[in-house]
Amino acid sequence: MTGRVGYVGLGAMGAPMLKRLAEGADKDSVLGFDADKEVTARACADAGATACHSLEEIALRADVLFTCLPNNAVLEQVYLGPGGVAGAIRPGSVTIDCSTVGPDATRRVHAGLAEKGVAHLDASMLGSVAQAETGQISFVVGGEEDALARVIGALQKVGGLIRYCGPSGSGNQMKLLHQTLVAGHAVAVAEAITLAKSVGADVRTFYDIVTQGTGFAYSRYFEKRVPRMEEGDFSALFMLKFMLKDARLAADMTPDKDLLPALGTVIETLQEGVEQGLGEEDFSAAMKVVAARFQV
Repeated sequence: MTGRVGYVGLGAMGAPMLKRLAEGADKDSVLGFDADKEVTARACADAGATACHSLEEIALRADVLFTCLPNNAVLEQVYLGPGGVAGAIRPGSVTIDCSTVGPDATRRVHAGLAEKGVAHLDASMLGSVAQAETGQISFVVGGEEDALARVIGALQKVGGLIRYCGPSGSGNQMKLLHQTLVAGHAVAVAEAITLAKSVGADVRTFYDIVTQGTGFAYSRYFEKRVPRMEEGDFSALFMLKFMLKDARLAADMTPDKDLLPALGTVIETLQEGVEQGLGEEDFSAAMKVVAARFQV
């Protein structure tokens, strides 16, 4: 990793990633910025990084610029809007967006930055806060492969698996394909566990059969989340409202959502969860939605 590295978006994932980027580095070589000034100050002080006061400042000073942003609209505003990255960043820089956003939005950003002589990578993340803290985030990356080679050292400081997926938007596509399975697991597990309870089956025995048996029902989600669900622990490792966003973005990749009826049902269940006030609980709270239907 050479030159200055900046990070925009210092929330639950961005703050620990900034801290890892700053480990063993000079304070002036790692920069941080968040739209919330207090968040910027706190995260940079904790990481030992230099706080920037605007998007333009961090874009101008950074050679490699990470972003982690909530949605398509914010992505395009941060990069292409007034006072945004594109207006200040220097030619030859590389931007790395770790957000879960739609591939079309990424391609628009990619095109806008290419006009400035800047390479843009979509490096969507697989993992949650625990992996961000330990530097084991998986990155699925789209964009120019030679740009990835230039910043691989920075990604390795915060990630484990780093997989190149193809041209701009390919990383986003791969993340959303991944999320169709994760969201589907959440709803399928909720239905299976609720059905087990409704017929009087022993959930502990069912859990052992799925996790230790030779059938095909096992998933990492089942193994990790069912014990938490049985303990009534729905504290957010990944919020239900964010899983709903990801599932909708996945559905948006097809011109006809009726072609994906299973995903449509998953989205309906997650939407029910948000409407029931469960949006900021873990996405395993899909269990509560299904249980309410059964009155279990």
